[in-house]
Amino acid sequence: MVEKGHTAGDVTSGFWPRLPSEIQSIARRVANYFAPEADASATRDTYEINVELPGVAQEDIQVSVHENVLMVKGEKKYQRQEKGKTYFFSERAYGAFQRSFRLPPDSLGDQIQASFKDGVLTILVPKSGPQERTAQKIEVRRG
Repeated sequence: MVEKGHTAGDVTSGFWPRLPSEIQSIARRVANYFAPEADASATRDTYEINVELPGVAQEDIQVSVHENVLMVKGEKKYQRQEKGKTYFFSERAYGAFQRSFRLPPDSLGDQIQASFKDGVLTILVPKSGPQERTAQKIEVRRG
């Protein structure tokens, strides 16, 4: 395949221009393979993070917080029996995963709660409350 603006005789131009996009594509697939999908939302009092973990056992999930970073780690274990079956393809992913989330400054990391139901990990992070913002007069001094 000849890239636009390059000749068929230019061997390196056909390979190198595609290399970054091919590497990016592979990197995206690897990241998606090891990082479960998540969403985050907020109410007045709480941040909520939902992480999809279908097929993962509750005992294989670890949630921790360190220096205002919430970390979700775990493993989806291989549980397939091969007796008498011939597989034509398998698109199911197995193995270790992790996902991290930087918490906002007003989060109370020591009061985080997590629950797991129907393959969805729900993490509730309480907020420290509304920060009272008062007007402040600043004196302008002669320079």
